[in-house]
Amino acid sequence: MNLTPRQKSVLEFIRTCQQQTGIVPSVREICAHLGLKGPAGIHRILRLLEKKGHLVSTPGKKRSWRLPGEPPRKSIPVLGEIAAGVPIHAQENRDEELPVDSSLFGADECFALRIQGDSMIEAYIADGDLVIIRPQDNADNGQIVAVMVDNILPEATLKVFRNKSTAIELHAANSRYPPLVFSGRERGRVKILGKLVGVIRRSL
Repeated sequence: MNLTPRQKSVLEFIRTCQQQTGIVPSVREICAHLGLKGPAGIHRILRLLEKKGHLVSTPGKKRSWRLPGEPPRKSIPVLGEIAAGVPIHAQENRDEELPVDSSLFGADECFALRIQGDSMIEAYIADGDLVIIRPQDNADNGQIVAVMVDNILPEATLKVFRNKSTAIELHAANSRYPPLVFSGRERGRVKILGKLVGVIRRSL
């Protein structure tokens, strides 16, 4: 079936990105490439390209489009940003993914968060780095974790976890920052999202 010029442009951009990076571009990236403001038209084109046999989709997964004959690429979703300093909300943003297999970090599943701040610099984790987190709800003392605190600190932060007899302490790896201490009933509000298993350095 014939393609319109716009459909050809979208398909060619997808091919180029997949060849260069190993993953297809997000709808947002396609919009930016074509100078479009809204995603509705791109979603329509992607569906038409699939119907015409030029793309294959994977149900239930963002960035699911791939070229026919190409095996699904393994990747790690980037779920937003995480504070290394003052905690900030880690908003999910699965439109961005790393073309990296989580097995490289010794895990079946991982997610990535982008660091903001300098409170983990003594652990060699700097502003702008991507931290790779293995999902789990527990940690040993001294491990670095992504954590949230319900109704007290409703944002995610990256800290060194310490579970003491009287309190849970979340320590920075920077002597300028005091630990966050939760005792009594507040201990139950500390929710571990996962354990740090890797760091991808920002480009300088």
